[in-house]
Amino acid sequence: MNNFAVPGDGQPPRVLVLDDDRFMLEMLKDMLHTLGVRAVYTEASTRHALSTLAEEGPDVLICDLALPDMDGIEFLQAAAERGFRGGVILLSGMDSGVRDAAGELARVLGLRVAGIFRKPIALDQLRAALAG
Repeated sequence: MNNFAVPGDGQPPRVLVLDDDRFMLEMLKDMLHTLGVRAVYTEASTRHALSTLAEEGPDVLICDLALPDMDGIEFLQAAAERGFRGGVILLSGMDSGVRDAAGELARVLGLRVAGIFRKPIALDQLRAALAG
């Protein structure tokens, strides 16, 4: 098992994955389990994801930037306003300029960006982002 940077107590992080693509949710869940993460929450809806943030208090948020009911930037702003201070991994099929701008905005909002990746993310990239 990896030596994850979060939460810092030697335990694997609790991870919330937000993506409106069900296949991507399952793929990321499988990848996280392969890496030894057992507490994985998957949400396709931003409304449900905000509830999960409040109820489960995940250590890491993996967030797609293109979501139908609220874009990823709006979601990150809502997460920051609700006090989320875990690590954030941004995923998107959008061009690198958009991804980088979203990462910078997330940092301005006070979020700790652990990685910014083009979809689909590779297992080694995910491992590195979780390891900090």
